[in-house]
Amino acid sequence: MAEQKKGSGFQSAAGLIRYFDEEEDLGPVMDPKLVLYIAIIFGVTIELLKVFWPI
Repeated sequence: MAEQKKGSGFQSAAGLIRYFDEEEDLGPVMDPKLVLYIAIIFGVTIELLKVFWPI
């Protein structure tokens, strides 16, 4: 049967650890609730435009 390597788990996770350590947040930070509110307002606006400005 094949032998198991004892140190392979940490070695394979080491790349992920380095990736997350080097990640930088350069974009704008928005609250998730704000994004949800904007989507709701946008949807309501589209539906109101359909009623008041039919094509």
